[in-house]
Amino acid sequence: MRLKLTIEYAGTRYSGWQIQKNARTVQGEIERALREGAGATRFELYGSGRTDAGVHAIAQVAHLDLDTTLPAELLRRRINDGLPSDINILKITPVRHKFHARHDAVARSYLYQIARRRTAFGKALVWWVKDDLDAGAMRTAARHFVGLHDFRSFSDDNPDEKSTQVLLERFDVHERGDALLVHIEGSHFLWKMVRRLVGVLVEIGRGGMTERDAAAMLVEPSRLPARLTAPASGLFLHRVYYPDEPRTESLETVMALPRY
Repeated sequence: MRLKLTIEYAGTRYSGWQIQKNARTVQGEIERALREGAGATRFELYGSGRTDAGVHAIAQVAHLDLDTTLPAELLRRRINDGLPSDINILKITPVRHKFHARHDAVARSYLYQIARRRTAFGKALVWWVKDDLDAGAMRTAARHFVGLHDFRSFSDDNPDEKSTQVLLERFDVHERGDALLVHIEGSHFLWKMVRRLVGVLVEIGRGGMTERDAAAMLVEPSRLPARLTAPASGLFLHRVYYPDEPRTESLETVMALPRY
């Protein structure tokens, strides 16, 4: 039986999603809970993609191959009983056997939360930027990146080994009280791409770079985005989209991040 899992987690204590030797990961914790909480001995778990160390997820997707007679909801509860409090299975749904969490995804959406004040409660969920930020300038600059572009300047991926062309469908900056919320959606994302795009926007917001400087990085390779990489703490995997799923998101849904 193949099952689709929708998962939320706070990534602060983990070395990312993907299972690794000698490191605590989200996938590793779920596999442990499957064995100990659900009594599973033979199974395969595949995520929709990696998240780096310290990155969070509102709705990560994985598929699970498991021979079980347990109803999906009972299985969900048993897995959750074996999980730490910062990982939670939101939903388990039976799917067709050919469904693949990564290969079938048609788009992904990320949110990045920037704090404009010191916070006592949300340090692990934000990037606190002490400088004044011009949200309007950041919003205008973000529009230059929408569309199909070569994002090699924004990733450590080797362009000789994989394409660095990405279709960016949405790149918005919202204001929510003392926070700025960056919403980015695209066909897929390269390693560290989202955090470097956010870092460049923040540099524009603080006046250290112009939008023209940023747009030029799509034409001529630059190492500057690597030096501006935003910390993992403010990044959330928001949604993974599959064929025939609605792609419209209300502003209320986009803004539904844990408040600090």
